[in-house]
Amino acid sequence: MEYINTLLFGIYPFIALAIFVLGSLVRYDKEQYTWKTGSSQLLESKELKRGSRAFHIGIIMILLGHAVGLLTPHQVWDVLGISAAFKQVVAMSVGGFFGLICLYGLLILVKRRLNNPRIRATSSTMDIVILLTILVQLILGLISILFSFSHLDGSEMLLMMGWAQNIVTFDISEASAYIAPVGFIYKLHIFLGMTLIAMFPFSRLVHVWSVPVRYFRRNYQVVREKQSEQVTRETI
Repeated sequence: MEYINTLLFGIYPFIALAIFVLGSLVRYDKEQYTWKTGSSQLLESKELKRGSRAFHIGIIMILLGHAVGLLTPHQVWDVLGISAAFKQVVAMSVGGFFGLICLYGLLILVKRRLNNPRIRATSSTMDIVILLTILVQLILGLISILFSFSHLDGSEMLLMMGWAQNIVTFDISEASAYIAPVGFIYKLHIFLGMTLIAMFPFSRLVHVWSVPVRYFRRNYQVVREKQSEQVTRETI
């Protein structure tokens, strides 16, 4: 078991992260025309808008919660006067709330992808696989909340925090030691999360890298005013 823990939760995370980074770079360099979401809004928009909004709101908050919750050292929480038990309850409540929002949106997107003949015809195998994998991962996360009721003291959460923080500092042995006593449902959730990271460069998820941040900072484009000036000149 020690060897398996080291392989799956000490070494595999770095393999997944390497695939994530290098795969994204290679795809951007070699296949820029595939660097897109592959939007099917023209084929159907009503369900897409309803599902996509809920899914993105939920998934963004879940990812932010995981990042802050797992990577913030427990000493910081101690200084802030936040106990592990209180943090556990907050994580369960907030995570469950946004998890259900995300699940609602994702189920709409899965149903749309599989049941709409036009959408299904334009979907690649990876489109369907990545969508179903995210669905399984989300369900695992929601199920893990139920298991968390058996250790409301936050002990299991502290172990996963120790694992994540030691992965960040490249300490494989410490990371493996922290994850060893963690329950199976959490280990499965973590492993599938790492697998999703490894699948990232080969799916439409790469569009995350292209979030149009500069769009919000660019100057306004006044089109009508320029057109009216042109019309005035032609009239004169």
